[in-house]
Amino acid sequence: MRIAIVGGGPAGLYFAVLMKRDWPEIAIDVFERNQPDDTFGFGVVFSDQTLDIFKAADEPSYRAIRDNFAYWDDIAIRFKGETFSVPGNGFCGCSRRSLLMLVQERARELGVNLQFGTDIADIEALKRDYDLVIAADGVNSRIRETFKDRFQPQIDMRPNKFAWMGSTRPFDAFTFFFKETEHGLFIAHCYQYEAGRSTWVLETDPGTFAKAGLGAMDEAQSAAFLEGVFAEELEGHRLITNRSMWRNFPAIKCARWVADNVVLLGDAKATAHFSIGSGTKLAMEDSIALHKAMGEAGLDVTKGLTLFETRRREEVEKTQHAADVSLVWFEELRRFWDFDPLRFAFGLMTRSKAITYDNLALRAPEMVAAVDEMVAKELGPLARRRKDGSPVPPAFQPFAMRGLTVENRMVLSPMCQYSAQDGLPNDWHLMHYGSRAIGGPGLVYTEMTCIAPDARITPGCAGLWNDAQEAAWKRITDFVHANSAAKICLQLGHAGRKGASKLMWEGMDRPLEQGAWPIISASPLPYYPESQVPREMDRADMDRLKAEFVAAAERAERAGFDMIELHCAHGYLLASFLSPLTNQRNDEFGGSVENRLRYPLEVFRALREAWPKDKPMSVRISATDWAQGGLSPDDSVAIAEAFAAEGCDLVDVSTGQTARESRPVYGRMFQTPFSDRIRNEARVATMCVGNITTADQVNTIVAAGRADLVALGRPHLADPSFVLRAAAWYGVDIPQPVQYAPGKDQLMRNAPRERKDLEALKLKAKPSRHAVAAE
Repeated sequence: MRIAIVGGGPAGLYFAVLMKRDWPEIAIDVFERNQPDDTFGFGVVFSDQTLDIFKAADEPSYRAIRDNFAYWDDIAIRFKGETFSVPGNGFCGCSRRSLLMLVQERARELGVNLQFGTDIADIEALKRDYDLVIAADGVNSRIRETFKDRFQPQIDMRPNKFAWMGSTRPFDAFTFFFKETEHGLFIAHCYQYEAGRSTWVLETDPGTFAKAGLGAMDEAQSAAFLEGVFAEELEGHRLITNRSMWRNFPAIKCARWVADNVVLLGDAKATAHFSIGSGTKLAMEDSIALHKAMGEAGLDVTKGLTLFETRRREEVEKTQHAADVSLVWFEELRRFWDFDPLRFAFGLMTRSKAITYDNLALRAPEMVAAVDEMVAKELGPLARRRKDGSPVPPAFQPFAMRGLTVENRMVLSPMCQYSAQDGLPNDWHLMHYGSRAIGGPGLVYTEMTCIAPDARITPGCAGLWNDAQEAAWKRITDFVHANSAAKICLQLGHAGRKGASKLMWEGMDRPLEQGAWPIISASPLPYYPESQVPREMDRADMDRLKAEFVAAAERAERAGFDMIELHCAHGYLLASFLSPLTNQRNDEFGGSVENRLRYPLEVFRALREAWPKDKPMSVRISATDWAQGGLSPDDSVAIAEAFAAEGCDLVDVSTGQTARESRPVYGRMFQTPFSDRIRNEARVATMCVGNITTADQVNTIVAAGRADLVALGRPHLADPSFVLRAAAWYGVDIPQPVQYAPGKDQLMRNAPRERKDLEALKLKAKPSRHAVAAE
């Protein structure tokens, strides 16, 4: 068997080492265009976990790396004159040059043929002459480009500029510096990688880059300029350059990694932003995964490459997702610049969702205690404290809107039950809302409740257009108020073009085959090709619907609701005005975002006038359509600002479901960044929702200033006492009916012990700095 590896970086070399070690008879040629001691950049970073993987993969190379690394345990954040240190991270830095030399030496020992100063021009010949071709030729991969129709790469050049430099200043922590200058904001990502040497990745936004004139400077001039910016942080040391040109980070993803006997590896295949330090890690772990796959396939190239791509893709995409979230945080730094320094530091640590409130409480309990106190002080007399005076965690702090105060930040998300008859709520609804309210959320949202028979999504949707429905809802609100501390919000909406559809479990958003009613929308566009074509609304329709919304709000007040929400999301009627995908009108209600807002604002204004002034109102919006040509980030901020100006107290931030071509990017807390943007740019309170499953995540979101309330759907469906269990876990006393007091008491007794046991296990499982360094 013959293997050709194009690219002599960590990915290609490490794969060569692993393959030649286990199958010495294989002929392996590594082709590298540079010379053996040519290397660019300064240091690379590995975590404790990655070092363990290297040790298991090839102990000799692991020991060589270990003997040449600088180890640190802390992350330090310097912002506006304050420094925050977070221990328990476990990283090592190693010179990139040293790493390459070590792996080169190991490869030579094993008999790998290393050919430096060799530029491969004929890729097709390589494919013919070798059984397996490894494309490890980096970010600017020629092989990826040659077969781009097969690999289908997507390259997103991110807006921020960065330059890779070094210094002689020592560090005992991975350190972030943030500086404001007359030109704008600058960031330095710094770490020591060997004695007397540290890496400095300098980053700034495009506006600051242009204003500072950095585009016209050469390496030496850029370094001199940045020495002025970070003079205090450099502590008299100079910056060192090594091809330290300013560039944009390319976020690279490929639909396929394999083309015949060619496979992409490392940065040629996928990149991860330097802010999470995973580029070299991903590359070398790719090598380990490919080596393992080839072994399991018995060196069958086709089977091995299929195994590699199938098994490795999920882990790579998870790392890339974390990196993408992290890089956006740095790109949008200005949004957080006015934060309290402690909140800023907490937000930085939790930006990629890999670290959360609970995780930080184990690593840096003093920091988390300070965060709890910060949140409490912001609330003043409203803040909840334990008997010893310590504040409860952020998820259990109250939140006030107008004359309404909710007991905690956890909310039962609005979820259609599709269980009403002719719009009439029944015993199912009483059980659903009543049991969840008893379980402890601060606020309970109803499902989208329709303002008229022809406003329903399905025949099973609840409504509020007649006296019987009003009485049924009052039965529910009376039960909630009598038996829990929860407040209850009615979500009002109109299905628009998604109306006259089947029940969810019979075919979500699919048109009824019998019993359909006429539907209307902003424009005559069907949701599915087979869906009913809605009639485009005229002025008479607008007036009628606005009156129906107002009538429903007046019934909601009589029914005893504490709050109402106007549904302007998910492609329903009012959302169809807001999105350019569904609004193709040529009148004053179409075109610009200001025009698309006209009718939804008109309805909201009428509701705000009818609804008591001391009771809050919220609006649910889809902050993105997840589709080309849909709502932009600027649109969503403008929409939130417009509703806030009309008296909206809370923006309920959801996404998508506007058009069938939507392609959401799912993940933990995947919609929270949209809430973050709206809250901190539009300066309005927000509620986030979307794959949020734990109270730990709620604490993280609230403490970091990403949302004020957090809605949870599926967790409440699975466990009506979700909030009660979380309260016991954190040792927070919340109201419960006397009938359920024994169950609450048992939870409060057992949960603290279970929490301590779990924390002890986590601490025991984490290797210490001294253990790793002494191996």
